[in-house]
Amino acid sequence: MFDYSFTYQNLELFFLVLMRVASFVYVAPFFSMSNTPRHVRILLSIFLSALIFKLIPTDGPVYDSLIQYFLLVLKEVLAGLIIGFGANVCMMIVNFAGHIADMEMGLSMVTLMDPTTRDSVTISGVFYNYSIMLMLLLSGMHRYLIEALIETYTLIPVNGEVFHINRLMSGMLEFMGDYVLIGFRICLPIFATMIILNAVLGVLAKVSPQLNMFAVGIQIKVLVGLSILFLSAVMLPDAANMIFTEMKHMVVTMVEAIS
Repeated sequence: MFDYSFTYQNLELFFLVLMRVASFVYVAPFFSMSNTPRHVRILLSIFLSALIFKLIPTDGPVYDSLIQYFLLVLKEVLAGLIIGFGANVCMMIVNFAGHIADMEMGLSMVTLMDPTTRDSVTISGVFYNYSIMLMLLLSGMHRYLIEALIETYTLIPVNGEVFHINRLMSGMLEFMGDYVLIGFRICLPIFATMIILNAVLGVLAKVSPQLNMFAVGIQIKVLVGLSILFLSAVMLPDAANMIFTEMKHMVVTMVEAIS
């Protein structure tokens, strides 16, 4: 006869595990997209929590009052949010590269509402975002995030979080440097081409002052920029690899900052 006992202590521990997992799923890339149904995220959080609950020791944390248990829940929620934010913030690099590219092409005023993030993004930003997100999914980004979340319970057990503010700040400062560097590397073909094109237009404006280079330059920039954007699509796998590497680094940095 199948008999499985589930005590109040197990229920309290499962709820703590669910808080970290649900918080991570709420902000992590791909899972937090608005076009992902809510019931899918809820069921995924419960399913992952049940699997993790089987892997961790069943003796939960000791607390004396409801306030202490609330603090435990708050610590688990913060841990999940910080780890998920470390992965999600890397996707901002793509939007930064898109803004730079559209600013150089003269399309910075053309913005779209991205239904996945509900933010105002540029045309190149949408192109980079969906292309790189697809490549990250094909490379197993979602599997890595789930594995990283499960591994956090080995490094940071329930009620084992120790928040080091200095490490969090230093990790974010290091990311800001990589943020600008990787963003410029993604849009570098368009950026370099536009600099050369501006120099050529400047020379032509001196050679033939009667020609309206402002009206001609706008059209040439758009055509050349879109052409370079199309030709540089072959380099997007390398850009996706850089963002994936940065995402792994940020997740490790955030885990070390709260362990």
